[in-house]
Amino acid sequence: MKRLFAAIFITNIVFLFGCAKKDSDSPRTPMRVEVDKPFVKNVVLHRQYPGYVSAQNSVDIVARVSGYLVSAPFSGGSRISKGQLLFVIEPDQYKDAVDKAEAALENAQAQLDYAENNYVRMSEAARSDAISEIDLIQSATQLLSAKSNVKDAEAALSSARTTLGYCYIRAPYSGRITLGTLSNGNYVAGSASPVKLATLYEENLMYAYFNIEDRQFVNMIAENRSVLGDTVFVSLQTESPIMFPAVLDYVSPNIDLSTGTLQLRAEIDNREGRLKDGMYVNISLPYGKSDSAVLVRDASIGSDQLGNYVYVVSASDTVEYRHIETGELVDDTLRMVTAGLAADELYVTRALLKVRDGMRVTPVVEQ
Repeated sequence: MKRLFAAIFITNIVFLFGCAKKDSDSPRTPMRVEVDKPFVKNVVLHRQYPGYVSAQNSVDIVARVSGYLVSAPFSGGSRISKGQLLFVIEPDQYKDAVDKAEAALENAQAQLDYAENNYVRMSEAARSDAISEIDLIQSATQLLSAKSNVKDAEAALSSARTTLGYCYIRAPYSGRITLGTLSNGNYVAGSASPVKLATLYEENLMYAYFNIEDRQFVNMIAENRSVLGDTVFVSLQTESPIMFPAVLDYVSPNIDLSTGTLQLRAEIDNREGRLKDGMYVNISLPYGKSDSAVLVRDASIGSDQLGNYVYVVSASDTVEYRHIETGELVDDTLRMVTAGLAADELYVTRALLKVRDGMRVTPVVEQ
């Protein structure tokens, strides 16, 4: 019985060994990988410059009169409309000054009316020699003095009203406002010197400022073209750059001798409010063209200590590690290849981690 079990056991081992050997001897099907040829097209070349953005307008909201801060009916960081009331400084004493100036003007106007009537009567009396010439001259002088007093009273009233207006501080234009520097109830000594209460930014339109080398500007002159009106792209310095189209609207009339650079400015539509005053950005400035540029998908490029690389599939369907030189990003997804890859070669577009140098594959061209 023991011999029978031993024989069966040995037979099973031999059978399993034979099956395993048979499976190992059978050829494996090469892995299918997606490949594609590079795109070839004419592209505009750009150079990157660091810069910063600034609001179209910014203004410090200041107090020009003294008194206690009565009201600040806005929220810091909110959007403000042109003419919106921002601050109220106690106006009582300035209202009193306006009332006093109005009374003084009424008094001066009454004196002017009397002086005019008196001069008319004196002129009629002088025709019949009823008064002396001296009396007529005095009447004319009193009339001139009364007119002058009215002008002084009108100026004093206008000044009093202007000062009263300073108690009600309104937005000079629409924009976004900062937090107030003082809270309600604080005393503002604005009569001695203006006191800053907040800052208002008009940010629907932003400007990006940056500097270029004087040599590049000379090259532009040599090409007989002006950069004004050119479209550039402004991007935030993030891992996935956010791009904003902009138009160049200013070129500095002079070169900065300390840096050898020229300042340029680009105008950006910021009605969505995504850009903020003082942000650091990158500006992509067009400087030339490349005809028949070789472009590959940026996601298909790997990197290691030697630099950038792609996997190329040869005519014998063998994967080859290929070091390449790259240029700028085109249309957000394509990367320009300046050396290392020909336009008629196939490169692996996906599954970079699953292939290796020298591996046999079954290439599948992406549709």
